[in-house]
Amino acid sequence: MHDLDPAETLFIVSSKTFTTLETMTNAHSARAWSLAGLGGDESSVAKHFVAVSTNAKEVSKFGIDTANMFEFWDWVGGRYSMDSAIGLSTMIAIGPTNFNELLSGFHQMDEHFRTAPLERNLPALMGLLSVWYNNFFGSQTVAVLPYEQYLKRFPAYLQQLTMESNGKHVTLDGTEVSYQTGPIYWGEPGTNGQHSFYQLIHQGTKLIPCDFIAFAKSLNPLGRHHDMLLANVFAQTEALAFGKTAEQVKAEGTPDWLVPHRVFEGNRPSNTILADKLTPETLGKLVALYEHSVFTQGVIWNIDSFDQWGVELGKVLAQRIIPELESAAEPGLNHDSSTNNLIRRYRKNKDAS
Repeated sequence: MHDLDPAETLFIVSSKTFTTLETMTNAHSARAWSLAGLGGDESSVAKHFVAVSTNAKEVSKFGIDTANMFEFWDWVGGRYSMDSAIGLSTMIAIGPTNFNELLSGFHQMDEHFRTAPLERNLPALMGLLSVWYNNFFGSQTVAVLPYEQYLKRFPAYLQQLTMESNGKHVTLDGTEVSYQTGPIYWGEPGTNGQHSFYQLIHQGTKLIPCDFIAFAKSLNPLGRHHDMLLANVFAQTEALAFGKTAEQVKAEGTPDWLVPHRVFEGNRPSNTILADKLTPETLGKLVALYEHSVFTQGVIWNIDSFDQWGVELGKVLAQRIIPELESAAEPGLNHDSSTNNLIRRYRKNKDAS
């Protein structure tokens, strides 16, 4: 914020409960910075901060006028909330027209999932395929490989959507599951991945289903670049599916000792999502596609895709540890030996600096 003028700066604080530690720590730092630049006038908070939240009491306590509080349903999990009021900052960044297109994409995929017959229902089929490879072939991960640099963070976005939703060890009624649930989602733009981890996908010992995402039209057309990019998409999926036999390798005149190293087993699963062009509408469809795929998987596994108790314990323990890190006097520690030693080491190094 070093080049911002407090008098011309608006902060959007987005927190469902308005109590999330990381979010509110940042919000209070922003509040202090704003007040310092505006003469300490507490009434200025209401003019320079708005809230996206469900907790009017905490919003008001912070100093934000609840008339400037954008509400949404309290049952919407963060990973499903991009198209709610949580998307306010996105809407400001891309403009209301583009945001409405994003919402249109969500809606179109919602309606497709709701009405399309099962054999042509894209989210349902993706969800079924994920269960198929996860539970019947023992694959533990899914690679998401966008051939579009603007989607470089899309796999990271999907990590929360998929793993926070379906990383569960009990069924809806609390019974321990006897099967694998959510797989690990990961990925990078394909242009980077081809020169790093694709080796393991093609010739490694692990089965890794892949989702390739590509677009027929480039947002930045330049000569042959896009044709070459898409050629790589199609080549990679063909290589994964059909591989290369020892006979084919030998026919190329390869020395016998090298043949085993150049064999590709093939029969490695992949989906290819080929859309016309990356637009806000298309992005909305993509996000909703994975949302409904996740839901489909959760239904089959009989788990709750909409809670996230796994993130709670760490939050509770962090609140206990913070005063132990900040205490002027040496605190009495009652953690396990490893955690106690880490806290002591941190305090020692912090004080030494």
